[in-house]
Amino acid sequence: MPIRILAIGDIVGRRSVRYLGEQLRRLRDRLGADFTVVNGENAADIHGIAVQDAEAILEAGADLITLGNHAFGQRDIGHFLDDRPDRIIRPANFPALCPGAGWTFADVHGRRMLCINLSGTVHMDELDNPFTVAERILAAEKGRYDIAMLDFHAEATSEKMAMGRFLDGRVQVVFGTHTHVATADEAILPGGTGYITDIGMTGPVGGVIGTDTRAVLYRMTTRMPTRFSVAEGAVEGHGALFTLADAAPYSCLRVERVDAQEERSRAHP
Repeated sequence: MPIRILAIGDIVGRRSVRYLGEQLRRLRDRLGADFTVVNGENAADIHGIAVQDAEAILEAGADLITLGNHAFGQRDIGHFLDDRPDRIIRPANFPALCPGAGWTFADVHGRRMLCINLSGTVHMDELDNPFTVAERILAAEKGRYDIAMLDFHAEATSEKMAMGRFLDGRVQVVFGTHTHVATADEAILPGGTGYITDIGMTGPVGGVIGTDTRAVLYRMTTRMPTRFSVAEGAVEGHGALFTLADAAPYSCLRVERVDAQEERSRAHP
């Protein structure tokens, strides 16, 4: 049977965490997902993720939580990252002294999957080079995994696309997070890697990428600092489903954009 990996876009706010609890298991069943990864970057009402948010996302049916540049936006998450490195990871190119791990392993129907989280550096924080770190992880774990997946939390579409090409044929799944806007470029790259630049967000659609419109416009029109809050409006969940071959070399066969309300998908054979 093919292996199906479901990736859910950035959770924005605690209303969206509750929404995930209502929708994720049904979505998994409907899509036949074997493994689900959720980016919890903004679960704690914009900045970071608290322990209660992480526990709720895992209880909702996520197998793994990935993070991003706001990984340590909530003070209590450090110990949880250290205690549960098999269920929640932060970008691997953060300094080594940071709590937690940047990659882990998961069992997916008897296959050992390497799960990696990296942060981009173009228009973002100055971290270790994500391409160098990706190469280092693959070399260190060579022979210890059957399939591999990367959540690349980055701002620049060019950096995300470059990472996809860099890992093509070596990692089966590469998807981007962070911009909260789903892209329409899902594809199977020449080496067999399933790729999409950004899987979108799980959050309220009534604002600006999940944030209250008035606060965003005030910041952009005045350049004055202001406190951001989660937008009002209905919550929608977005992501992508990657279908992999069930035998080596486990290349990706299909990439589909999905959401929790309706399967708006486009398949690439």
